[in-house]
Parts: sequence; C-alpha cells; structure tokens
Amino acid sequence: MKMQNHDNLKRNFQRLYRKIILASVVVTIGGIALIYFIFDSSLSAFKGNEPETEIVEIPVDDDFGKIENGIHVSTGFIEAPGMVETIQNCTNCHSAKLVMQNRMNQERWKSTIKWMQETQNLWDLGENEAVIINYLVTNYPPKKKGRREVLADIEWYQLEE
Repeated sequence: MKMQNHDNLKRNFQRLYRKIILASVVVTIGGIALIYFIFDSSLSAFKGNEPETEIVEIPVDDDFGKIENGIHVSTGFIEAPGMVETIQNCTNCHSAKLVMQNRMNQERWKSTIKWMQETQNLWDLGENEAVIINYLVTNYPPKKKGRREVLADIEWYQLEE
C-alpha cells in the first residue's frame, strides 16, 4: 500500500510538472508575441484606426521682407526704426494686429512687457525692449478718442410697455 501511494504521488507530481512546463512555454510564447506586436505595429488589429499623418511643407513667403507704401506687407507694421525687432519679438506669440490695436504710452508698454515676462513666459528682451517700446509709442501712440465712435444718424424709437 505504501508503494502504491508512493507511485500515485510520483505520477501526480509528474503531471503537475508537465502542466507547469506547458504553462511556462505558453506564457513565454505569449510574452514574445506581445513584445513583437508592440514594436511592429503593422501587425496590430487596430491598424485601421491610426490617423494618417501627412507632412505638409509650408511655402516660404518670398515677400516676407517686402515693404509697400511704408507698410510691411506680411505684418502691416509701419516701416520705421525698430520694426524688425518688434516683428521678431512680438509676432512669435501673437498677431501683429493685436500689437497695433493696443495703443499705449511708454509706461504702459513697459508694464505690459513685464506682465508678459512674469505670466506668459516672454523672454528677456534686453536692449531690444527700449527699441520696441520706442517703435510702438512712436508709430502707434494712444488715441484721444474712446474705443467706439459716438453713434450718429440713428433713428431712435420709443419702447412700448
């Protein structure tokens, strides 16, 4: 009886050993396949869902430096000393139109630049700061009138209650 129990126990261990070996082989093959699919996405089942990317070449504007009637064609800035520095430092982040519509005096431009440096990651302008501020104050000074013209030639009517 002891011998029979020993033989049964031995067979059970052998079966268990074979199952462990088989499971190890399956896990190893699965791991290798997974790594292969990760590095070779052409075999992926999700291949059709990938957005196709297209490289678009942006044409270089041959007229970027062109000036017509004293106006820089590409930006609309007035040609004057400091225009190039203003283009190089201001139009990297926003439109030239935004710069031109904000007509400020020298003090307000300095505070605006300081605010942009503190909150908007504007770099140190160095010597260009004075050149840019002088350009903007000279060519785009504050206007004396308000933001909107007074309404004229309006035919008003009475509201009925």
